Amino acid sequence: MGEYKQMGAHQVIRHYESLSAITGQMREAAVHGNWDTLVSLEQQCSRHVTAMKPVDTETALDESARQRKIQLIKKILTDDAEIRNLTETWMGQLQRIMQSNRQEQRLHQTYGA
Repeated sequence: MGEYKQMGAHQVIRHYESLSAITGQMREAAVHGNWDTLVSLEQQCSRHVTAMKPVDTETALDESARQRKIQLIKKILTDDAEIRNLTETWMGQLQRIMQSNRQEQRLHQTYGA
């Protein structure tokens, strides 16, 4: 039973390490404005979280594994915050461009070309 418990803890940590790697890739995609890559990675991240939930919730961790999990969660949350900051900035820029285009279209419709 103890060996199974250790395997489960190892599996949980591997899941969090994998999730951390994915969110790191997401952050890099956002930094470089690779929005298609970001969307693809976000979908991969979502599938990964769904798959890991049962193992995570049913596995008790020893102190060392618990500390590693906390460390990984902190990194994931830091990456997530940066991704949100970058995407919100990009969305704001996109919104300004769209508003400018709408105003230009209205002027064109009102006064013709």
